Amino acid sequence: MNFPSNLRYTKDHEWVLLEGNVATIGITEFAQRELGDIVFVDIPTVGKTLGAEEVFGTVEAVKTVSDLFLPVAGKIDTVNSDLEGEPELVNSDPYGEGWMIKMTVSNPADVASLLDAAAYQALLGE
Repeated sequence: MNFPSNLRYTKDHEWVLLEGNVATIGITEFAQRELGDIVFVDIPTVGKTLGAEEVFGTVEAVKTVSDLFLPVAGKIDTVNSDLEGEPELVNSDPYGEGWMIKMTVSNPADVASLLDAAAYQALLGE
């Protein structure tokens, strides 16, 4: 399994790439494998400011629907519009084309408190 070292991770299996005060967020390779074939991504929170661990959307797979939790507080700026027509990008490229949102982070230092790749890998027992 892939654990890019430039990302931060949550126990809920989201990943974060911080560039300045803008974070790109998606779900991890582990999460997409557990969910199975993703058929729909619903993120109705563009333009909203949410707190850490609040639900920012849902991802629907053939067998289940799962909430997506915001790793850190901030404002949702952009949703990956490619997922509307190709939700399977989350399965095929979870750390690239399958990203879900870009947000302005309220406190960029909060990202540092998330799991690094080694800690996330240990959480999964990999």
